[in-house]
Amino acid sequence: MENNPWQTVESKEIYQNPWIQVEEHQIVNPAGNPGVYGKVHFKNKALGIIPLDQDNNTWIVGQHRYPLDEYSWEIPMGGGPIGVDILESAKRELKEETGLSAGKWTEVMRIHTSNSVTDEEGFVFLAEELTQGETEFEETEVLLIKKLPFLEVVEMVMNGEITDGISIAGILKVARILGK
Repeated sequence: MENNPWQTVESKEIYQNPWIQVEEHQIVNPAGNPGVYGKVHFKNKALGIIPLDQDNNTWIVGQHRYPLDEYSWEIPMGGGPIGVDILESAKRELKEETGLSAGKWTEVMRIHTSNSVTDEEGFVFLAEELTQGETEFEETEVLLIKKLPFLEVVEMVMNGEITDGISIAGILKVARILGK
């Protein structure tokens, strides 16, 4: 079952910007029938960070997400260019969005965000031994930052207040690791 049952007949780029590339593939599906498959290729790795202090507090960021036209509470996250060390990119993202630096980093998971339409690959890190500094927001970011007890953030996931997939997966994985 691990062999690829799909056949690609032809591929073409439909659209491209600095973050994504959209492709259209003429395919033969596993049943042997012709079809069309769209694929969104991401030019960055998705990186999520769960900062955790010695008192089991964490930080989340809130922002309006343009594609959803909704406000979203999430773990600090961003993109790391392909070819750049993911940990270095995660350190940069944590500093940009929260002003925090961490002395201890643990990769807690690898995730595919929506593997039926995209090849986006994500990673979630646990950041500990924290030092507070200044934020360095990007021009597209208007963020609110909340410091909350980690268990309250877990409850936000369980209550549907946090809906971002990487945030949910990362928070629940760290809760499991911590035995919460």
